[in-house]
Amino acid sequence: MFEVCFLGTSASAPSVERNMTSTMLIHEGQRFLLDCAEGTQRQILQSRLGFKDLRRIFLTHGHLDHILGLGGIVSTFGRWEAINRIEIFGGRWAIDRVRDLMKVVLRGKEVEIEIEFIELKGGFLFSEKNLDVYAFPVIHRGSGCFGFVFQEKTKRPFLVEQAEALGVPVGPERKRLVAGESITLADGRIVHPEQVLGAPVPGTKFVYVGDIARTDEVLEPARDADALVMEATYTMEDVETARQFGHITAGESATCARDANVKQLYLTHISRRYSGSVIAAEATAIFPNTIVANDLDKAVVKRVVG
Repeated sequence: MFEVCFLGTSASAPSVERNMTSTMLIHEGQRFLLDCAEGTQRQILQSRLGFKDLRRIFLTHGHLDHILGLGGIVSTFGRWEAINRIEIFGGRWAIDRVRDLMKVVLRGKEVEIEIEFIELKGGFLFSEKNLDVYAFPVIHRGSGCFGFVFQEKTKRPFLVEQAEALGVPVGPERKRLVAGESITLADGRIVHPEQVLGAPVPGTKFVYVGDIARTDEVLEPARDADALVMEATYTMEDVETARQFGHITAGESATCARDANVKQLYLTHISRRYSGSVIAAEATAIFPNTIVANDLDKAVVKRVVG
């Protein structure tokens, strides 16, 4: 299960109703920041989620409306928060620009914090107890643009009734069976994991995409996702403008979600020229399970079976 909070949902520049792009993803208490626009730390405070355990920041690309908030975040962490180390993931273009920004923030050692820059190539990034994280390349303006997949690990449920019928005691023996080990009971019988574990159940899948010029690269990474967050900067009425600036339309995002068999689509990065209702009307006509996110909206993403 994931919790998501849309900290900022505007494209390029803020509007009265929307701050620029940033999203907080929470999994088992860990906070991940996806993009970090100007004003993000205030949005985090407004959300009441706080900064606890926020140590990993993922950048979809290096445009300023996705990275400028890092200056304030790092300054705050270095001065006031009990966070002395962060990891920033991004393509070379994004990392180079953030390094330059940090030269200003960290100059004079007024702010002290350890920053690890992790340059993305695409593919597996890291694994936690119940989570695997991947990056995949996408096309936008400039090189080194990425989307991210947060995938809970597949589990096999423990069948309590079958374990009790076999005489497996409560305690470490059951834990070993869940871990895939066979055990020997007090009477000498051997019980194998297959006897007490159910069929594999895939974990929840959350996919986040920043600015993109086309959806081809998203289809397979987003396949069967429980939630897909994607841009909807323009409508089909302005598709030529979308092409000019390397973006897609709400209808194209909805088509991608439908074709990838996504369970729920969240649209963000909305141009100031549109209301949310206009974006929603275009997208839901193609993919009804679409929500146009507003600033500080929160959602819980769980595995949808079937």
